[in-house]
Amino acid sequence: MPEVDAARSFRKASVRDAEVDGRRVLLRADLNVPLEGGEVADDTRIRASLPTIELLRDRGASIVLVSHLGRPKGPDPSLSMAPVAERLGELLDTPVKLAPAVVGDEVEKMASELAPGEVLLLENSRFEEGEKKNDPALAEALAGLAGVYVNDAFGTAHRAHATTEGVAHLLPGYAGLLLEQEVEQLTAVRDDPQRPLIVVLGGAKVTDKLGVIDRFLGFAEEILIGGAMCFSFFKAEGRDTGNSLVEDEGVDAARRVLAEAEKSDTMLELPEDLVLGRELDAGTETRELNGVDVPEGWMGLDVGDNTSANFAKRIARAGTVFWNGPMGAFEVQPFDAATRAVAEAVAAAPGHTVVGGGDSVAALHKFGLADSVDWISTGGGASLELIEGRDLPGVEALQDA
Repeated sequence: MPEVDAARSFRKASVRDAEVDGRRVLLRADLNVPLEGGEVADDTRIRASLPTIELLRDRGASIVLVSHLGRPKGPDPSLSMAPVAERLGELLDTPVKLAPAVVGDEVEKMASELAPGEVLLLENSRFEEGEKKNDPALAEALAGLAGVYVNDAFGTAHRAHATTEGVAHLLPGYAGLLLEQEVEQLTAVRDDPQRPLIVVLGGAKVTDKLGVIDRFLGFAEEILIGGAMCFSFFKAEGRDTGNSLVEDEGVDAARRVLAEAEKSDTMLELPEDLVLGRELDAGTETRELNGVDVPEGWMGLDVGDNTSANFAKRIARAGTVFWNGPMGAFEVQPFDAATRAVAEAVAAAPGHTVVGGGDSVAALHKFGLADSVDWISTGGGASLELIEGRDLPGVEALQDA
């Protein structure tokens, strides 16, 4: 994956410049991975954290690693970091110690006994009620475990939590390699893309992508809309949507976007054909619709072949592509065809390609195309907020370069 000139777009202190030899580093990583049968089912996020971990180890630091996992409401053995510690140890080829808690006397003792190059993983940070509340006492206890703070958890950088924002005000704070690259790549798309810029948006809700649409309307050459969110646009145009998923709150927003697109230099492209089903099920009755008015009793579950071919042709001539959101219900065949076609087009595009959002990334992996994209963002909400132009608390709290 290519690097973007750090001097151009990143203004925070980098872990590359931190003095860490012989020091303990509190490293916030995004190790929020799926578990299956008590084991890590997908280690993509763990692997994404390895460059920063290895850099710190190579420079003589001992590492106190902290992350959340899932959405526990207090301590929950099923969401322990134990499987993560085991998998991380395998990837690093060195044992990773697991602390019994996030903070406390035993944790402090384990941290103090770390030798250079050793790694201690704290328990799930969301076992602590003060994490999401950004509790100053929790931040202070975390800060007491180390002398330097590094944030490499871009996926949570939009949250002002104790481990992402609070502790950064108490220790010298640096950006990890992944966080740095995420900000570089997404800022380049937002502010200085190679032209033409083609933005491909899908998923269920217009309101989830409204900030991105507003950011790029009048800035991007084209915005291509697929996924269930297209039905809010069709309803705003007065078209029939049948039993399709329509976000009612998104209809007025879609109507405004359509009006603004008419006055802008950006071409807003909606689907021209659809694949319908009676219900969202692999065995359901299906039909192709040459048009977009959905009859009663049918649901639009994918965009059609003509739309896929049109989108692919536009993507192929892009200088920069930003894709967020699937074109249809890609988890269920046969409604994965358009998402596959877009994924293949993005993977083959000669321009700079950036993909964000969990479903889009999952589609790339499903179709075996992840290695053919220039940058895959690890942050869902964080990537959208950065693209929209919002400040991310976990980035803003770090030291300036």
